[in-house]
Amino acid sequence: MSKKGIFFPIRYRMVFGTFILSMIVLFDRILISVAKDPVANDLGLSDKEMGWVLSIFALGYALFQTPSGYLADKYGARKILAGVVSLWSIFTALTGAVFNFSGLLVVRFLFGVGEAGAFPSMARAIFSWIPVKERGLVHGINFSGGRLGAAIALPIVAWLIDLTSWRMSFVILGALGVLWAIVWYGWYRDRPRDHKSMSENELELIEANTEKVNSDKLPLSFSKMFGSKAMWLLMGQYFSSNFTFFFCLTWLFPHLKAKYNLDIIEAGFYSSAPFFFGALGNWVSGYMVDTIYKKKKWSLSRKLPAIIGFSLAAIGLVGSVYMNDVLGAVIFISMAVFGADMTLSPSWSVCLDVGKEYSGSVSGTMNMAGNLGSFFTALAFPYLVAFTGSNTPFFFLAAALNVLAIPMWLAIKPERALKLN
Repeated sequence: MSKKGIFFPIRYRMVFGTFILSMIVLFDRILISVAKDPVANDLGLSDKEMGWVLSIFALGYALFQTPSGYLADKYGARKILAGVVSLWSIFTALTGAVFNFSGLLVVRFLFGVGEAGAFPSMARAIFSWIPVKERGLVHGINFSGGRLGAAIALPIVAWLIDLTSWRMSFVILGALGVLWAIVWYGWYRDRPRDHKSMSENELELIEANTEKVNSDKLPLSFSKMFGSKAMWLLMGQYFSSNFTFFFCLTWLFPHLKAKYNLDIIEAGFYSSAPFFFGALGNWVSGYMVDTIYKKKKWSLSRKLPAIIGFSLAAIGLVGSVYMNDVLGAVIFISMAVFGADMTLSPSWSVCLDVGKEYSGSVSGTMNMAGNLGSFFTALAFPYLVAFTGSNTPFFFLAAALNVLAIPMWLAIKPERALKLN
């Protein structure tokens, strides 16, 4: 066993890798939003058709969460994460090759299928490598990577599209994902003790503070998982969280650009602000989760950050409706995203708490429900605007969902493991 990694633990290098992947995930995901106008113009698509393009990703992403989590549990995060990153990166690049509406729907759906394995596989890697007392902050760091990736992507991708074309932008980002997958497969190992650079001290720390996996565990019972009240509570609250955040990934950029008559660079600048606040929300929440947990208040460490987050999200969404200038609207939307992202670290921490060695499947199932929320968000915004002539009903609907998530969290019991076999 090597003595390397004493000064910078190997597990933190793993977290750095998943942090970078989280950035890539959101880079690839938000590109279609920034490219909406040139894509729609080239392919002759209406706003409703673009709504389907934006939402079809979330459908593929949602439907394959549980299967991808199951595969990560069974075959390990090394193979599955390298495989799914390669898969979605190929379909990212192929997006630049489509020439009609139906082709775009197929490619974006398959792109979603590939990305479905990202966070459940990361959760499985965290379960194996990260001590329980560090998991809240690690989840916060990973999800903040996605928010920073989206924030950085908005102006950079706008510039990249302007410099090259929307088609070439998809190819470039697809190549970046394949490169990450190659590096991950070569470096990561499913068991920390199999990593050649792992020190004896760090291995002892990890193995003493992570749950033991039963090598001959019984198969997961999907009927028991979907028959669990706790599972449905986790799914319901995550649906609400994603409903809020996915608006920023899909319609915030074109919404601000059209409503406040902004050019593409201005819209990219203002649309990026909520993602920085989302990253901050992840850090704050992750710190709260671990700090409260260390005070022997396990349940409170999960519930309090989530309840505060959903409250802030509801206030921010309603407040944004009454702003007449772009800066005021962005400030309140940033508050909403800060709050919505405060719910992520406790959500994924609870999945590891109650899922144990089935954490990939449990987190994937929760994320499936959350991304059904994303699917409905991308469609609800354009259809509600077309039906009511105003975007106000959408924001009140999103706020109501955040309020409903609070009693769900009050009923969640993270200290009770699910009986899944």
